[in-house]
Amino acid sequence: MPEDFTLEIARGRDRADCFALRRQVFIEEQGVPEALELDGLDGEATLWIARSGSRTVGTARARIVSGVAKAERVAVPADRRGAGVGRSLMAAIEAWAASRGLQRVALSAQKTAIPFYLGLGYQAQGEVFEEAGIPHRTMEKSLAIPGN
Repeated sequence: MPEDFTLEIARGRDRADCFALRRQVFIEEQGVPEALELDGLDGEATLWIARSGSRTVGTARARIVSGVAKAERVAVPADRRGAGVGRSLMAAIEAWAASRGLQRVALSAQKTAIPFYLGLGYQAQGEVFEEAGIPHRTMEKSLAIPGN
């Protein structure tokens, strides 16, 4: 399926569209408490938005935590999952991290999303844990840094 969406860093009003999609996916669909989803950390994060026409079809954020890029809040509407949006979001985060000289991307994957991240080259770390009432597992990927 050809990619029929654009992907860019969210700025200004785009951020509200990112939050609306996260509300739809995490709070409404998955039952994550609003206080956990809207954690106050977006101000220190870079956010991405994927659009198909005027519709928001994906979002994600990344922060630098202890020298590692932490991918968070990767959200794609149910009817667009499997269409390459999540893969493109993760590629953007990895490129962003590499451009900052970071050697790894880490994330907390929902258990149901582990196969997706394994397919992108992430490795599971440690045991399954619960976050927001949903089983998760820590995953990491080492990045190839140009010139190394």
